[in-house]
Amino acid sequence: MTDTAALELTPELIAQYEPVIGLEIHAQLLTNTKAFSRAATQAGPWPNTNTDPVVLGHPGTLPVLNRRVVEFAIRMGLATNAQIRRRCGFARKNYFYPDLPKGYQISQSDEPICYEGWIEIELDGGATKRIGITRIHMEEDAGKSIHDLDITNTLVDLNRAGTPLIEIVSEPDLRSASEAYSYLMQMKSIVTYLEICSGNMEEGALRCDANISVRRRGAEAFGVKTEVKNLNSFRNVEKAIEYEIVRQIAAIESGETIAQETRLWDAGTRTTRAMRSKEFAHDYRYFPEPDLVPLTISQEMIEEIRATLPELAIARKQRFTTQYGLPLYDATILTETRDLGDYFERVCGAINQGTPERFKIASNIMMTEVLRVLGEQKVEITEFTIPAERLAELVELFADDVVSSKNVKDIFAEMLASPKSAKEISQEKGFVQVSDSAFLEEAVAQVIAANQGQAEAYRGGKGNLFGYFVGETMKLTKGKANPKMVSQLLKQRLEEGG
Repeated sequence: MTDTAALELTPELIAQYEPVIGLEIHAQLLTNTKAFSRAATQAGPWPNTNTDPVVLGHPGTLPVLNRRVVEFAIRMGLATNAQIRRRCGFARKNYFYPDLPKGYQISQSDEPICYEGWIEIELDGGATKRIGITRIHMEEDAGKSIHDLDITNTLVDLNRAGTPLIEIVSEPDLRSASEAYSYLMQMKSIVTYLEICSGNMEEGALRCDANISVRRRGAEAFGVKTEVKNLNSFRNVEKAIEYEIVRQIAAIESGETIAQETRLWDAGTRTTRAMRSKEFAHDYRYFPEPDLVPLTISQEMIEEIRATLPELAIARKQRFTTQYGLPLYDATILTETRDLGDYFERVCGAINQGTPERFKIASNIMMTEVLRVLGEQKVEITEFTIPAERLAELVELFADDVVSSKNVKDIFAEMLASPKSAKEISQEKGFVQVSDSAFLEEAVAQVIAANQGQAEAYRGGKGNLFGYFVGETMKLTKGKANPKMVSQLLKQRLEEGG
């Protein structure tokens, strides 16, 4: 089948098929040491420096389970409404890669630590859908084969080998590429809120394989699935699934048979290509890991971990709309990361006489100014130089009509470079608005007197001239007039004919 054939499919024909999608997500855990040894997990300055005899599979070495790996897996299980298996074991998953020094990977097979979970994803229009989670299991990572540094040889870096992972396997409940994207983004949100994984796909901390099949709408049996690998960004997951759905439909319509195989996504050509036939579980020759005793988890341990779980993004977003009166859009942006939500709440907590109007001002400043600076400087909110309490003072200056919206931007820019408070900056730079009614009434009177023709035209129905009078008054007062008071006085004077 050619790409052209896929492109010739009509939307009506595509709509006759239903995609069936499941995702397998590997999350690299933020532990200090590796899954079964004391070697550091942090990226080393040189290849093959974060290793030890256990990671390298030297004879006579024995693995020792990292307790934090178990705790992190349980945290993820509880956050995704999964059952926690009180007794489980490890297995050897046998396969031969140059970057797998032992020739096997310590994983879990038929006894995953977490099973039968689910999460809610948000669909377009505000609806939600429950996606089942088949299992979450613990395992160690392989190393990394490097093919682009030497034209004749493959190089191997074992710094990543032994790094702890959890694999999250969904039920085949996803029915579109957009649903898969929403599910993956929700998973990223959960692991980052739990602080068990950085969630960075580009750096390999979060990796995703997509299992995709199609069937005629109304059919009960699943079609033959393919697995797509090499998905290194959230958008690439969505694009690869979209392509694979169309490719499979085109193949079926052309009378071809879908092969159960593993395919690679080529982001350059935006196509998938066959890599190898799909493995089955028996291909890995799983057998119990003889060097590790079964793991027993007490109910007390589960409850202790449950008590430490944070409020997750989807619940926090809803709370922001009720507690702070934010629009759903604002709440969504401000809860994208746990640290960003924490910063916003610290700003709100420092605002005197907190009201929905003032919380909305805080939200606006954060989304326009703070997020802009974070993007330009490529830093996280934890590295932002303006403490929440200082930003709260800027919010109050604007809410109290001490400074204008334009001055907010100017003061914010000064705050980035100076430790001075927003109030000090506004006074030193002359940004404080004039709210003296007598002064403003005189200014408004002068503007109207100098523009009698425009005033008559306004009274004759040309309401768009009102902005002209506001602008002229602001110009006369050198931008220091309180624009709200100016508008009120102008409206009163023009309507009265004065």
